[in-house]
Amino acid sequence: MSEKQFAVALDGPSGAGKSTLAKAIAAKLRILYVDTGAIYRSIGCYAFQNGIDGKDAPAVTAALPHIHIEVRYGDDGLQHMILNGTDVTKEIRLPEVSLYASQVSAIPAVRAFLLQMQRDMAAKNSVIMDGRDIGTVVLPDAKVKIYLDASAEVRARRREKELAERGTPKPYEEVLREVNERDWADMHREIAPLRPADDAIMVDTSDVDFEGALSLLLDVIRGRLAD
Repeated sequence: MSEKQFAVALDGPSGAGKSTLAKAIAAKLRILYVDTGAIYRSIGCYAFQNGIDGKDAPAVTAALPHIHIEVRYGDDGLQHMILNGTDVTKEIRLPEVSLYASQVSAIPAVRAFLLQMQRDMAAKNSVIMDGRDIGTVVLPDAKVKIYLDASAEVRARRREKELAERGTPKPYEEVLREVNERDWADMHREIAPLRPADDAIMVDTSDVDFEGALSLLLDVIRGRLAD
């Protein structure tokens, strides 16, 4: 990474607002946004489409040589996921694929398979990268590390609204249960569990609207870059 390049690591649980805020920050700072969750979702999508149990580590590992993932950016700067030549940007957001993504991300071979790909992107560009272990594992030397959080109830409400807008509504109680299950799985996996980096700045968005959170994060990033 050149001296002019920098990396922002944005970690946190599902529904904390990482992706939405990271996209806006990337646009404001004119840097590349890398949604690592979408990359893992692409692996989960392959498993789902091919009837592979996401918890079956040997089966998922055996499938990796047959998986080719590309990250492409449109003229609008949005990230598109290409799985074996097919754009799966929409498919990877399906609720069932979310579960598979959480399962396959706990498999060491999957994390090793994708690690260098993520680091290469940061080596070639100034990036804001969001995920579960960016500041702790993927980019431990990132100039800026932020851990974004919100209460499970708030994140479930956001997810409920998102699903309704997509035409795939679910009851709030079911969404909250899934949020809590996802949190437990991410925080208790043996490989790279979800946790703040020791030097991460903690930001809770439970009681902050989008514009307030965006302004706060931009101030944090610019302050760290100025140090």
